[in-house]
Amino acid sequence: MTTLSQQIINGLSLGSVYALIAVGYSLVYSILLFSNFAHGGFLVVGGYACYFLLTQYGFGIWISITGALVASGVVAIITERMAYKPIRDRTSMTLYLMIASMGVSIVIENIFVIVVGGRFRALPQDTFPHDLFNLGGNVTVNSFDILSLIVAVIFLGGLQLFLNRTRWGLAIRAAACNLNTAGLMGVNVPLLISIVFFVAGLLAAVGGIFLSVRYTLYPQLGGTITTKAFVAAVIGGLGSLPGAVVGSLLLGLAEMLTAGFISSQMRDLVVFSMLVIMLLVKPAGFFGKQVSDKI
Repeated sequence: MTTLSQQIINGLSLGSVYALIAVGYSLVYSILLFSNFAHGGFLVVGGYACYFLLTQYGFGIWISITGALVASGVVAIITERMAYKPIRDRTSMTLYLMIASMGVSIVIENIFVIVVGGRFRALPQDTFPHDLFNLGGNVTVNSFDILSLIVAVIFLGGLQLFLNRTRWGLAIRAAACNLNTAGLMGVNVPLLISIVFFVAGLLAAVGGIFLSVRYTLYPQLGGTITTKAFVAAVIGGLGSLPGAVVGSLLLGLAEMLTAGFISSQMRDLVVFSMLVIMLLVKPAGFFGKQVSDKI
C-alpha cells in the first residue's frame, strides 16, 4: 500500500509536467491539424535558456525562468514563420507540415550540439526546493514534486482562463472549429497562429525546466519527451486540451506504477502498449473528435 501511494504521488507529479507539454502540442494540432514534432525543441530551448541565465550570467531564478519562457515562445514563433507559413501558403496538405516539423526538430537538436555541445548538464541543486515531507507511514513526497504539480495547475488554469475570458481565446476556439471560417469572420489568422505558437512554446519551456531538474539537460531531451506528449495527446484525444491533461496524468501514473511494481525498464513498453490499445479500441481518444486521419 505504501509503494502504491508513493508511486501515485510520483506519477501525478510526472504527469503534470507531461500535461504542460502535451497541452501545447494539442493546442497547435487543434488549429493547424498537424503533429508538431518540433515541439520538443521548444522544450530544450527553455531548459538551456534557464540553465545559462542562471549559471553563466548569474541572474536570479525568476528572471531566468521568465527569460526561458520568452525565449522558447519567440523561437516557436520564428519556427512557425520560417518553416511552416511558407508551406501553408502553398498547400493545404498538413502532411507536409508534419514532415517539416521532423526536419525542424533535427535542426534544433543539431544547433544545440554545435553551439553548446552534447554533454549532459544539470541545473544547480539549490534552484528548486527538495525537502521531503512525510505523509504518514513510509509515504514521503518531495517538495519539488509538489511545486511541479502546483505550477502545472497554475499555468493550465491560466490557459483555460485565457481561452474562455479573452477575445483572442474566443478566436482560438473559433479557429479550432474551422480556421478558414474564423479568418472570414475577421480574425487575423497569422497573428492568431503566432499567439498559439508562443503559448505552446511557453508551456513547453515550463515543462523543459522541470524535466531538466528531474533528469538532466541535453540536446536530444525534447525528442523523447515529445514522443511521450504525442502518446498522451492521442490517448486523451488529439486537439482536446482536457484530453491532453487526462492522457498525460494517465501516462505519468502508468510509468511510475510500472517502475514501482514491475521494472523501470518496462516503462516505455507499457506506455506504447497503451497507445496501441487506445488506437485499436478508441482511435479518437477519450475526448477527441472522430477524424479520418491523425497527422
